[in-house]
Amino acid sequence: MQGQQPPDSKFPWRTAGALFFLISAIVGFESGVAVSERPEIVDSGILTKAYYSLSLFVVGGVDLGTPFGGPFYGRVLVWISYFGAPILAASTLITALLRALAPQSWYLKRLRHHVIIVGDGELTLSTLRALRKHDARIPVVVVSNSDDRILADELRQNFGAIVVNGDITHGFFLKQLRADQARRIFLLGDNSLRSYEAAAALLELMPAIGDRVVIHCASLRFMRSMENTPVAQRCEIFNTYHLAASGLVRSHMLQQFQETQSKDIVVIAGFGRFGQTVLEELQLSALGELDTVAIIDRDANRRVLVADEQMEFSGRYRRELFEGDIAHPEVWDQVQQAVDIGGDNTAFVLGTGREEENLRMGLWLRQKYPGAMVISRTSRDSLFAREVGQEHNIISVSITRLVEEHLPAAWVKLG
Repeated sequence: MQGQQPPDSKFPWRTAGALFFLISAIVGFESGVAVSERPEIVDSGILTKAYYSLSLFVVGGVDLGTPFGGPFYGRVLVWISYFGAPILAASTLITALLRALAPQSWYLKRLRHHVIIVGDGELTLSTLRALRKHDARIPVVVVSNSDDRILADELRQNFGAIVVNGDITHGFFLKQLRADQARRIFLLGDNSLRSYEAAAALLELMPAIGDRVVIHCASLRFMRSMENTPVAQRCEIFNTYHLAASGLVRSHMLQQFQETQSKDIVVIAGFGRFGQTVLEELQLSALGELDTVAIIDRDANRRVLVADEQMEFSGRYRRELFEGDIAHPEVWDQVQQAVDIGGDNTAFVLGTGREEENLRMGLWLRQKYPGAMVISRTSRDSLFAREVGQEHNIISVSITRLVEEHLPAAWVKLG
């Protein structure tokens, strides 16, 4: 995670040029070259020669006069510095003025083979971290409409990103971003319709760009409803909860299922977007390992009906519903009476949106069922939750970390 500004080039040409002209002048003066207006330079010390060499960047050789005497190579070096130093100083000043007057236009017109990220939430930061793990120097443009200066500074300083403002659905702005030159375009905003609209605008301007566009759709129902649209068929579409649930099942739960002799019991406490996608992934990846899935939620019956509309329920395992608050002991009494959750083949997934309740119930379940797998979910990565989990053998997972660790390599490994 490099630098405060995007890497314009891999080699600092201006710094190298300045050192070259400075050293050339000093070497020339040290070799015996004198100048017509200040001939005493030839007999002065190294610091005096360095001082007059530095003055070439300000006034050129006007104040010193023309070089004479000394060896031929020395005069050549001094003449090179006479011309090169003021030209370099002037070009640096002009570049600084252009950047100050129109920084966004200056950076954007120099972009090639870059990554464009639209959005300014946790998903943007996760994507940037994943990108920088593979390539610390690839140019990145973040399109953010947030007024949060601290976030903008973090994006620039920690990730070397160019932060710009604009409407991604406007064709003129897309051309400014040089989208046709981008290696990957991530549309990570919270408004799913606007992301699809931006993708449609990109495809209209640049029909061949589809396989380079990755869209985050915040709504699973909307994503599934749009599966047959041209945008969905030509671009990469994902949902954070779906990606996180898939990562959780593959990285933690499958191994547990394989190690237990009997088929497994999974208790999903909280059946919102995360719980629903966990069940969907279980049906996809571990259907043959399941004995029973128990679902606990305050609105369990309605949410299960909604989930059944979107994914087909497999009859190859038993499903039990319990409507109530996971913090209420009576709910767990009902679960224990209906399902045998006392063995080592039980996995509890505490996936409600109440992170404190997930962690508290995780500790309670660990004490009550020491042989079971207990998974407690947070939204953002929590050092405290991880420390508690390690101490009490609870798997603490965050949506942010699961997404970051399971972003497809083809999306972020671009080198």
